[in-house]
Amino acid sequence: VTPARSLLRNTPASLYRQAGRTHTHTHTHTHTHTNLDDSDWTNSMYTSPVSGMENTSFFTDDITNLSSALLKEDDPGEAGDLFPEFLGSFLKHSSSAVFELLEEYQALCQDKVDVLQSVVLRAGQNSKTAGVRWLLLQENCTWRLITSLYRYLDRVQLAMEDDIMTDMVVPSESEKVVVEQLFQRDAIIRQSQLVVDWLESIAKDQIGDFSDNIEYYAKNVCWENTLHALKLRRKSGAAFTVPLVTELDPDAPLRQQRPLADLDREDDVRLLKNLFTLIRAGMTEEAQRLCKRCGQAWRAATLEGWKLYHDPNMTSGSIELQPVEGNPQRGIWKACCWRMAEEEQLNRYERAIYASLSGNLKPLLAVCESWEDCVWAHFRVMVDSLVEKDLMSSGMAHQEVETLPREYLEANWTMEKVFEELQASETKRVLEETREHYHVIQKFVILGDLDGLLEEFSDWLTASKPLPSHLLRFMTHLVLFFRSLGLALKEEVCVDVLKAYVSLLIRDQQTELVASYVSQLPAELATAQYAAFLETVNQPELRPRCLQLATDAGLDVAAITKLVVETVRERDETEFTHHSQTLETATTKEDLRKIDVIDWLLFDPAHRAESLKQSNAIMRKFLALQKHDAAKAVFSKVPEDSMREIYCQWTGVGQTTAPAEDENAIREHLCIRAYLEAHEAFTDWFSHSSSAPQKPAPAPEAKFTERVANEMREKEYESSLAAWSARLDVLTEDVKERIYNVLLFVDGGWMIDNRQDSEQDSERSHQMAALRSLCLPRLSFLLLSVLQNSSRHQEALRLADIISSDQHRLYQVFSKEELRRFLQKLRESSLALLDRGVDPLGYELQP
Repeated sequence: VTPARSLLRNTPASLYRQAGRTHTHTHTHTHTHTNLDDSDWTNSMYTSPVSGMENTSFFTDDITNLSSALLKEDDPGEAGDLFPEFLGSFLKHSSSAVFELLEEYQALCQDKVDVLQSVVLRAGQNSKTAGVRWLLLQENCTWRLITSLYRYLDRVQLAMEDDIMTDMVVPSESEKVVVEQLFQRDAIIRQSQLVVDWLESIAKDQIGDFSDNIEYYAKNVCWENTLHALKLRRKSGAAFTVPLVTELDPDAPLRQQRPLADLDREDDVRLLKNLFTLIRAGMTEEAQRLCKRCGQAWRAATLEGWKLYHDPNMTSGSIELQPVEGNPQRGIWKACCWRMAEEEQLNRYERAIYASLSGNLKPLLAVCESWEDCVWAHFRVMVDSLVEKDLMSSGMAHQEVETLPREYLEANWTMEKVFEELQASETKRVLEETREHYHVIQKFVILGDLDGLLEEFSDWLTASKPLPSHLLRFMTHLVLFFRSLGLALKEEVCVDVLKAYVSLLIRDQQTELVASYVSQLPAELATAQYAAFLETVNQPELRPRCLQLATDAGLDVAAITKLVVETVRERDETEFTHHSQTLETATTKEDLRKIDVIDWLLFDPAHRAESLKQSNAIMRKFLALQKHDAAKAVFSKVPEDSMREIYCQWTGVGQTTAPAEDENAIREHLCIRAYLEAHEAFTDWFSHSSSAPQKPAPAPEAKFTERVANEMREKEYESSLAAWSARLDVLTEDVKERIYNVLLFVDGGWMIDNRQDSEQDSERSHQMAALRSLCLPRLSFLLLSVLQNSSRHQEALRLADIISSDQHRLYQVFSKEELRRFLQKLRESSLALLDRGVDPLGYELQP
């Protein structure tokens, strides 16, 4: 099988990467640098760092334009457009391969990092933009790690894969084949190598075109200045003031205990540091090329010995001889590398180079400065140790292995042990980086400990310090990714992460994004969360869009809008009782919210029945508080065709009658309309009755002209009074009719349901009964005052017959105090009738 990415170097960090590349699968694939074969586990499973490097030195036109826009501010900080971009990617790939989605996440982060880099150059490394860029860079690295580890579902199908690989183990006479079989059957070593590859890819991205930047000191002759000094000495015969080596073989400085020329020592120090940097980035071939360019081909050869020995002629059965691969004396080479790493007189980077090749951890850690470096060192040594143990158990190990220290051969490295070692590090920087959010996430992802990861998420969410918004976005999409794989997760923590992210989107007014993430919550919670969000949407023009987004996301829009209205209308609830104190009947800001919230139910005609029920509930409260203007405002919002629409909806589905709840809601709506009409009629009557025309005062000792003018005013007054009286009679009849419409409401009475087969709503029943006790006596007193003020005392007395009637039983809604006051008022009408010369009931007195 050909390598998936020919541009990637085979490195000793991937010490046995060669071994894992040829599997016993019968099928092969044609590879490109972006599509990876599922049998090609050892190749990097992340976006190619080589292809990524090609664009690091310049930006496309789009990036340049965006960068220019960002540079208008000194420190723009947040890269907020990532939020909708991530959602777009999530929705686009929701039904396709999840790993395509992860690659797109990486691309989005990388693009944003490139754009922000130009801003950081201007704003400085301590700027807010630099902090955001660092977060996105870490996020990109983490997505790359997750893609690498989960791409072939090592974590998901571990047991099944182990069963398959066990069958492939066969005896072999080749180191390469033995290690190849080890990688095929052992998921732990595969995953450990993937971690090494991942860390090397990050380092490779960071150094960029590193080799081109060090050409300025590369030369073809090794130790040129020392050679020149030795030649001068031979010609002149003079002694050195500073003793230099007298020979120029690679071991001369150590053997003779003499130094090189100062300039050569400086060059060597730089070269060794650069070589280690290349090896740390997995670019061993590039390191060898650099050695040759610097005239140190011998050093390039020392970097070659790690390759596993394989003689294809042993098993091929072919007559033609094939070339042998690897180092037949790898054991000797490794023992030498170990001893060189232990040699304290050597440069620390040279010791680290050979320590990385021989699995010697201590000299390697001596040059590791960051958390990533230390993780790389530990995992590299762990892979090295596991491979050597397997070779020993197979009988393939050379006897020189015995010369390696016992602690190396007996070390039982595990992933958990690696991170325990890191937490006990003596390096302050490493300890601090161990606690960084993304490194904690990376640790748990490497360990495959999702429960531990979610526990960390839970702790972060409950901490007093808020999480960076980009980190919360990453956590959300990570949880959604794990869900898509069907992994067992702590559901309550996943819900908390999603809720926190939804809250962030609401806070930042990312209206277009909220519905999609709310839809990932459990149904009941999703309804509550989106309802809470809709409460914050005050712009009327946004409301239809929010409901459309909810519909598109598969949310229960009917339940959501109902909950919004119920939440708002039940806020600051007061009891339905008689209020002895004077009520504040003006419409408050909170009342306006209750009026306004009805709009949520009016966008969809299918919700007309619910809008009627909810508007009734709001109006019941307003009527109890005598907030008639507020009740009218709610009533006016209900579309006039609501009742017809409700009946049409039920007949449309083959129902002969509407449900009892709907019919009762329609009747209640009509009851409220009758009450509001009666109250409005009384308001008109009261306004007109208090605006009677004023009789003009006669002018004393008036002259002729003044008497004429006075007479004209008298006539105008009489005319106005007649018109006013006529209008008052009309209004009196109107208010009498409308109040009687309420008092004598058809089919059982005002605010009494016709159908009793509906679901019992005790709260509604209580409120309707309370409204009868509050409103009917109130209307009765209003009608009584209208009739008495209009001198219709006989009609006022007939009102007593209606209230006391057993047909309507209105007396039941009066309290004893109200009945006592009502009778007192009737007594006044009887006295007025007696003053007119008729009996107390208004009839002519019999002689």
